[in-house]
Amino acid sequence: MIDAIREFFRDRLQVQKNSDSTEDAARLAAAALLFEAAMSDYDLGEEERTTIQQLVREQFDLDDADASALATLAQQRVRESVGLHGFTSLINQHWSEKDRLNLVEQMWRVVYADGRLDDHELHLMRKIQRLLHIPQNDFVSAKLRHKPT
Repeated sequence: MIDAIREFFRDRLQVQKNSDSTEDAARLAAAALLFEAAMSDYDLGEEERTTIQQLVREQFDLDDADASALATLAQQRVRESVGLHGFTSLINQHWSEKDRLNLVEQMWRVVYADGRLDDHELHLMRKIQRLLHIPQNDFVSAKLRHKPT
């Protein structure tokens, strides 16, 4: 898996040799968690896919082609994964609380992209909150900020 991540960032994003490959892996893990949020209701809709593409492009300052390639690789990692721990532990090791909270904000945008909150999505988001060590008040505030009116 790490080889695929390195290859993606080296080939598509021209990452320099001295860059930290674990940060690249954390970026891929974050994109994978966005897909986990989108697929938790067993319905990956076009609204969610478009939202993920936009978030990945903005978060990592990518062009459309690179954002699409990263999203495709992230979706593949989700299909291959057996749980969330691999993704969240990598993010916890390399991202600040502020960055992790920003990821949760993005996940709420994905969850609400289709205009509703499914019980499976809520369950996943609560699990992510615990795994990323996000304080309850920040978690609820993020949820309310992105809830459709």
